[in-house]
Amino acid sequence: MFFSVRAVLKKREYGPKYTQNNFITAVRAMNEFCLKPSDLVQLRKIRRRSPHDDTEAFTVFLRSDVEAKALDVWGSHEALARERNLRKEVEREYQESRFLDLLSTTFLQGPGKVVMVAICINGLNFFFKLLAWVYTGSASMFSEAIHSLADTCNQALLAVGISQSVRNPDAVHPYGFSNMRYIASLISGVGIFMMGAGLSWYHGIMGLLHPEPMESLLWAYCILAGSLVSEGATLLVASNEIKKSARLQGLSFYEYVMQSRDPSTNVVLLEDAAAVLGVIMAAGCMGLTSLTGNPLYDSLGSLGVGTLLGAVSAFLIYTNTEALLAPSIQAEHVQKLTEFLENDPAVRAIHDVKATDMGLSKVRFKAEVDFDGRVVTRSYLEKQDIDQILNDIQQVKTPEELENFMLKHGENIIDTLGAEVDRLEKELKQRNPEVRHVDLEIL
Repeated sequence: MFFSVRAVLKKREYGPKYTQNNFITAVRAMNEFCLKPSDLVQLRKIRRRSPHDDTEAFTVFLRSDVEAKALDVWGSHEALARERNLRKEVEREYQESRFLDLLSTTFLQGPGKVVMVAICINGLNFFFKLLAWVYTGSASMFSEAIHSLADTCNQALLAVGISQSVRNPDAVHPYGFSNMRYIASLISGVGIFMMGAGLSWYHGIMGLLHPEPMESLLWAYCILAGSLVSEGATLLVASNEIKKSARLQGLSFYEYVMQSRDPSTNVVLLEDAAAVLGVIMAAGCMGLTSLTGNPLYDSLGSLGVGTLLGAVSAFLIYTNTEALLAPSIQAEHVQKLTEFLENDPAVRAIHDVKATDMGLSKVRFKAEVDFDGRVVTRSYLEKQDIDQILNDIQQVKTPEELENFMLKHGENIIDTLGAEVDRLEKELKQRNPEVRHVDLEIL
């Protein structure tokens, strides 16, 4: 009786010593371990084949060698840590200088320009309306002065949000600071409600409870007329900016505003639209007071302006809260991205697709991808010398030789799979410029 014995490879245990031999590139060695190119010359070098067709083979080092060299150069872990902190401080100062240079152009175009124009105009309007209120004692004029003050403060807050949103991503905020515009706009909406609507309602109610006669309203009418022109000009600037941005993204004016694609310009648009309506409302109520001599109409105008500001603030709070919750992009767009992946030969199926709007028309796309191993393997074999592989197979006689053969080609196939992931991510971004971050997880 004969028994066949099946050859089985002994299971290998991988301890910490094995993982110390992980590879590290020259760039990481210099950045993370504070080494110079000359420090790497004497280290063992390993040539790694790039899985990408358009990229040559590159040199890597053993992490254990790099760590040992760093200790040799700096003397101790403490000295290395101090040098790392020093370099981080230098990098931070460099990023701050770049940030200041970027700010000089941010407020000369686009939303930054709109906000700066609005700050200047509303600041002047507040000053003149305040003088008119002091002179006339009109509740409606007081509400308009508070309205312009609230607009000025809120737009200054928007300017801070815009300036912070252009910062480059860092280790703490890897996806950047673009949501700062939404945060500033949300606070602005709350500010309009508390400062603008609240004070207008208070002053209007006090006017109803304790009506007082008003002085001549001539100067008030002149200031309101000037305010109407200036607020209308700012409204036109914001409207034109939104039309231009909406056209570039293939959206209607209404869709662009409702989706809060540009929160800073939206705030200016809505605040100035409310300002124009508020001026008309205040002038009308003051006119009724002049004709009838009844100051109650003026107080009703103050309540009307407060209600208008409350409606604007409610809309801003709602739209910016929705944007900060990272909503999904439109279903049609998700379907387009999904179909692109599913139509690729290397992809067998995709699962758990998530495409979220990160703000300012930036999209993050995530999906779990089931790759077709046969297509990936064939892609690898198409780049190999098949005769050489056949010859290597014929030389395999022992389990150890088989293990070496499989390890060699298995690692290369894994590299090819990584290249397929990189290719899909790159093509996805090229076809859809709004997609800034792509995370494809291999099933």
